Amino acid sequence: MQHLTAPELAAWLADASREPPLLLDVREPGEFAFCHIEGAVPMPMQSVPARMTELDEEAPVVCICHHGMRSMQVARFLEQHGYANVINLTGGVHAWAQQVDPEMPTY
Repeated sequence: MQHLTAPELAAWLADASREPPLLLDVREPGEFAFCHIEGAVPMPMQSVPARMTELDEEAPVVCICHHGMRSMQVARFLEQHGYANVINLTGGVHAWAQQVDPEMPTY
């Protein structure tokens, strides 16, 4: 499994020459409503097994949660089911708020 820091993800998203990843936010709906990275798609962790066919198996997918633990589990699950380009956001939205977007609310 690949890992990416918040500043590395920010640089990727700002680079128009790179294919943008799908930002898969696996937190619960209330967490997502409180704060999220712009463009992220909400898919709570428990719904991933039933909904993973909605994802492109070849496209880059960055899994996101609060601190990076749930997203790491989802990334591992997706890899085990044939998804080729899955990346975990180390530190989750908390790291994003601290290192990239200090205006983002934290919890």
